[in-house]
Amino acid sequence: MTNAPNEPVSAEALAKAVAAIFEGCGVAPEAAAIVAEDLVAADIEGVASHGVMLVPMYVERLKAGSVAKGSEGQVVSDNDAAVVIDAGDVLGQLTARQAVAIAVERARKFGMATVAVRNAFHFGTAGRYARMMADAGAVGIVMSNTRPLMPATGGAQPLTGNNPLAIAVPSAGEFRPEVDMALSAVAMGKIRNAAAAGQSIPEGWAADKDGAPTTDPQAAIEGMLLPAAGPKGFGLAFMVDLLTGGLSGGNIGAEVNGLYGNMATPYRCSNVFIAIDVGHFVPEEQFEGRAKSELDRVSASRRAPGVERVFAPGELAYAARTGANGRAKVSPAAWKSLVETGASLGVDVQSYF
Repeated sequence: MTNAPNEPVSAEALAKAVAAIFEGCGVAPEAAAIVAEDLVAADIEGVASHGVMLVPMYVERLKAGSVAKGSEGQVVSDNDAAVVIDAGDVLGQLTARQAVAIAVERARKFGMATVAVRNAFHFGTAGRYARMMADAGAVGIVMSNTRPLMPATGGAQPLTGNNPLAIAVPSAGEFRPEVDMALSAVAMGKIRNAAAAGQSIPEGWAADKDGAPTTDPQAAIEGMLLPAAGPKGFGLAFMVDLLTGGLSGGNIGAEVNGLYGNMATPYRCSNVFIAIDVGHFVPEEQFEGRAKSELDRVSASRRAPGVERVFAPGELAYAARTGANGRAKVSPAAWKSLVETGASLGVDVQSYF
């Protein structure tokens, strides 16, 4: 397979290739496999902005030393249902899973638990970790901050990030009710994808460096993202920033560095993972049954003219996972970068397919 694939590729093979790349950077095999699995999971769901397109940037940071090669962070404060982890710049997928495991275990004991993480690196999709908590019988809430990317309404200065927020809950149905969203109109990764493909972006996604709306993805990258729902999105992002950085004792606002900035400068965002054990409040079966009923009510609701199907929260992601049949779509640009990155480490990506 010398050229970019025209069809989705084996997700298993893709994960093995990506893991080999991280191993080539000095990451332990088990840790490399975890990070690869979580990145490929995003591509399976069609969220390319959080998938293997990130591998070259991760590798560049590993080489530059701004991302550590360890497998977990250090617990620096442990007060039963309140735990703080210093990630120490380890790959974010690893500390996210570490935080999820602690949050779920403590929630089973105390009913609720919060794990805050400081000095963290990018962890991919927040919803994946919220869903892990839901799969364990807990309400999962995940949030993170990023470098300032959005202005206040009417402003022309980036003040807070497009800070992601995800919530997932247990359900007796085929999939979990789930919300996973960046608090900008769109994730920066989608704008970078548009720039790489030479495409324009829709109005309302971003503004240039002077605060003027733009459809030019490069001007958007150099400028600002616009908040989802205007002041509502900005206000919620502002509060996520305060909660993540404030509870972890980590970075807030302009203290968080650019993900695509100086590759030798640590990113150091802050995260919060909250687990609420359903069984401490009501019988699990009762909660899960009601969640399923509500999902069914949404899916069966009356449709507007011309609409074939109404999707409940979490249903589209579930449909993407189950419909992928173990395959992931990779864009030509992402494939080219992945092959080149692998070659720089002596990894022949194409040999895995």
